[in-house]
Parts: sequence; C-alpha cells; structure tokens
Amino acid sequence: MPNDRSSNFRPRTPLIAADTIIELSNKSGRPIVLIERKNPPYGWAIPGGFVDVGERLEIAAIREAKEEVCLDVSLKALLGMYSDPERDDRGHTVTAVYVAEAMGEPTAADDAKNLAIFEIDNLPDELAFDHRQVLDDYKKFRETGQVASLKF
Repeated sequence: MPNDRSSNFRPRTPLIAADTIIELSNKSGRPIVLIERKNPPYGWAIPGGFVDVGERLEIAAIREAKEEVCLDVSLKALLGMYSDPERDDRGHTVTAVYVAEAMGEPTAADDAKNLAIFEIDNLPDELAFDHRQVLDDYKKFRETGQVASLKF
C-alpha cells in the first residue's frame, strides 16, 4: 500500500480519550469525584470519554465532565498522557488526563451508574483502566505541583 500523503492511505491509530480529575473546591480538603461505570469495563473511574472528530482535547474533557457528573469544570493542568496499549481491555486507547476544579453537587448521568466523592487518601479498591496509576500520579501532583513523569 502506498505511503505518500497524496494517497487515500490512513494510518490505523489508537482511540483518543480525555479524562478529568475533578476537585470540589467548595468542600473541605478538595475531594475528587469518581464515577461507577455503567458499562464494561466496570469499576470506579475518573470521569471522561472519547474525543469527537474535530474536537479539542480540552473541550472534550470539559464536555465529558458535564455529561457524566453534571458539573461545569475549570481546567487547571494537564496531569499527563497515558498510552499503555493494555490500559483498556476494549482496545488501544490513549487518554489525556486533566486536573480541574468545580463547585456544586455532582449528579451521575450518561455512562455513570453512580458517583461518589472521595478523599485522595481513601480511594475505592476497584478502579477501572489504569486509574490507580493515574490517581497515584495525581496524589504526587497535589503534594508537589509536578505533573506525571514520562512512562516508558
């Protein structure tokens, strides 16, 4: 198959997602919101989802937060990009994980079966995807202000 840009060749690439760790700034200790997934893979997860064609990552993160937990978020930082081909059982998915803040009471909607508010030191055991690693990176970010280190 030709590999020049003038052909109809399109590379096969991973899916792209955007996730948002939402700190509730109106609550003591700035706890975070996690959703319990309605669809496989099951478990608790950072709110997020797939980026639409023509959509910026940041806009997808804000949109997915609104769709899943009914909060308007303000993005503060890009925590990191997570691209391990094994991170999602459904197929290779790369995600951009943002840290955001919001005020108000979240409500489970869209792909969220349920939601809960967690202190960073009291997270549930059953986390979906690679979200244990992501939340460990987030904990370091809260302590030091340093974004996630590169993963090889």
